[in-house]
Formats: sequence, C-alpha cells, structure tokens
Amino acid sequence: MGAVTAMLVYSEDDAKVVLPGHPVPDREATRAMARRLHPYGALDEIGDGNLLENVNPPDGRMYVGCFPGLTVICAPEAAVDQPSQLPPSLLEPAGNATVYLHAMHSAVDWFAYAMWERGTLVRSLSLAPEYGILEETGDALMFEKPYWSGDRAPLRPGPFPFHPLDLGEEALRAMFGITYEGKPFDGDPDLKEITLLGFEYEDSL
Repeated sequence: MGAVTAMLVYSEDDAKVVLPGHPVPDREATRAMARRLHPYGALDEIGDGNLLENVNPPDGRMYVGCFPGLTVICAPEAAVDQPSQLPPSLLEPAGNATVYLHAMHSAVDWFAYAMWERGTLVRSLSLAPEYGILEETGDALMFEKPYWSGDRAPLRPGPFPFHPLDLGEEALRAMFGITYEGKPFDGDPDLKEITLLGFEYEDSL
C-alpha cells in the first residue's frame, strides 16, 4: 500500500479546481521556473513526464509544470524528514503563493507534509512508525482531525491512531483533489494526463 511521493505545489488557485481540467503546462514558464530552481550549472531538458509516473524522480532529476495559478514540482529534495528544513531555493520562487509539500514512502510507512503561507510555515508534520514524530509544527489542519481522534484506526496496532500512509492519501485528497493508492472519486483527474517537463541536473537544488 502507498505511493512514493516528493512534490511541492505553489498554489495561487485551488489545485482541486485546476487539476481535474487536465491543464496544459506553459512550457516557457516551466523552463524559466526550472532555471530559477536550479540557477547554476548544467540543466538539461529530458522530455515530458507526468504526475502519475514521475512524482518521485531520482536524484539529479526534477519534473515541473507551470499551469494557470498552479506550479507543480516533483524533486527528490522535497522528501525531507523535517519539512521546516526545506531549502530556501525551493520556497523563494513561490513568491506569495501558498506552498504545499507532500512526501511519503511506503517502504518505511513514512509521511510528511507542510504548508507555507506567504513564506511562513503554518503547519508541518513528519512521522513514521519506527521513528515516531520527526517534526510537528503548527495546528493540525481539518483533514487530520479524524485521524488524531481515533476515527481512522489502523488494522494493525501502531504508535499512532492511524496509518501514516492513510493520512498521506487524505492529505493528497484535501490539498490537491488527487489520490495514488486511495479510492478514486468521480471527476478525479487522470494523473497520467497531467504533463510535467523533465530536467536533469548535476548539483542539488
């Protein structure tokens, strides 16, 4: 169970409204954003990807899409144990947009997410059964509350009153209106039809 994700979203408009329309990326804006994220060294375009198959790219690659009111960035640097330590180079290009981080890995049942408003971190959570809570900042958002209250108890007992990957899928639904391993809803976007441009680089972002 569970996908592996490493993604950031800069949101001026609601992703739950934008993504179901299968928006087409602005290629020039996307290339410019990729260069802002990686201002030094070689940056090579490697062809198109999509939000289904390239949500967790390997080191040295990123997939980016600039859509009207929304920018999606999939990059390994987003998969940080402590979201508060996300490199500033990944936050600054967002300007005043709301920034969402989503990262999870099914091999260790780890999930992390965060939200920044106008550059200020308002919520972060990172947790895994083996390591406990790695970071928690701010108040729980509404979609979390049934999980902390015990209303989403896991099948197997663990250190939390829920399975972290279940909360990870709920976060995808609440923030972006998408799912990877959860139950799809009518009107959900086909993630394979959401194009992202791929880039390869040598240095960290």
